[in-house]
Amino acid sequence: MRKGKIEINDEDNVKIEDYDDFDSINTKGKKNKKKNNQKSIAYIVVALFIIIIVYALIVSLNNVGILNFGGKSGNKKATLNYTETSEAKNGVTITDVSDVVSNVMPSIVSITSKSLINSGNYGPSFFGYGEDQYTEGAGSGIIVSETDSELLILTNNHVIEGANELSVQFVNEKTVDATVKGTSSRKDVAVIAVKLSDLDSDTKNQIKIATIGDSNKLKVGNGIIAIGNALGYGQSVTTGVVSALNREVKIDGQKSKMIQIDAAINGGNSGGALLNSAGEVVGINSAKYSSSSSTEASIEGMGFAIPISDVKELIEKLMNGQQDTTSDASIGVQGQIIEKGNQYNYPQGFYIIGIVEGSGAEKAGLEIGNIITKIEGKEVTALSDIQDVLAEKKKGDTVELTIAYASGRKYEEKTVKVTLS
Repeated sequence: MRKGKIEINDEDNVKIEDYDDFDSINTKGKKNKKKNNQKSIAYIVVALFIIIIVYALIVSLNNVGILNFGGKSGNKKATLNYTETSEAKNGVTITDVSDVVSNVMPSIVSITSKSLINSGNYGPSFFGYGEDQYTEGAGSGIIVSETDSELLILTNNHVIEGANELSVQFVNEKTVDATVKGTSSRKDVAVIAVKLSDLDSDTKNQIKIATIGDSNKLKVGNGIIAIGNALGYGQSVTTGVVSALNREVKIDGQKSKMIQIDAAINGGNSGGALLNSAGEVVGINSAKYSSSSSTEASIEGMGFAIPISDVKELIEKLMNGQQDTTSDASIGVQGQIIEKGNQYNYPQGFYIIGIVEGSGAEKAGLEIGNIITKIEGKEVTALSDIQDVLAEKKKGDTVELTIAYASGRKYEEKTVKVTLS
């Protein structure tokens, strides 16, 4: 087709002039129309997208209570994060000590003590209706040995001290009477005995003798397990780690080196077993040193146990009916420990308030009011400082004492040698 040009004038007349290609004009018009349609569709899509976003935002604000449309309360509904399975694939690993506990539990017993606090022989008893009054205590014990006739159980001395009656409950909840075999107040350990003839066949089949470990091999941070008759409710288990070793603890004038643990030790746990990860007994738990009486403040996260290796030889003596050798030798004095910085400004040491007649102390010239500040050159800060020295001595041996005595308004010191009686 020849070249031309189209003109539209005011009179609606169309004038066609020469143009290269009339078809090209027609094609260009179609393209412009198609482009306009595409723009319209894009505008519609964008508008719909904006509407959806705005709607979602309004619903969200309405749910959390910022906006409140449609009569909703404005409070988000509480739901549980529930899963169909209880199997945790990730997270904190919980240590399972059930195998160790089930293996050792037959070796642990509950101990109940009854102590007379008021005899019925007084007051109304003369008229025939008086009754004795007792107080009960709860503790724990560890089966450590067996002879031809007895089952021997280790516990704390303070668990059975002053008891008129003792009973032992085993893992099968059978209860039998027990008697004291040997005690040591110095180390707070005791051994009690149960007659094998008092045990039925079921009990004999279920109980076990504990395995004794080596507390000297313990390290700070080692995992431990404590089993005992907490609060008298029955056997229970707590776990933790060794917090410190050779921790010096002083109570009732006694000074002892203990294993400090973070496992809970409560009343009734005394005499129970402290176990290592192999289930071996490495300590004797003691609530006496874990109670608020140990310091002026209450204790949390601090339990204490007597290292088993420190008292192993003593336990064997007590099992065979031998007493603590401390009672074999004596200075011959009574008194109490005076702390450093006391209100009377007395020297620290053992204050003498009584002297046994005919004793080595009397013969050496000791007097009431004297203070033993050193024994064999070692400072006296607790009763156990004296007892530990005497434990290695026997009657007739001599010990060197440093004595503080009043001289006017001050104290002077002298050294004396006392023959033990």
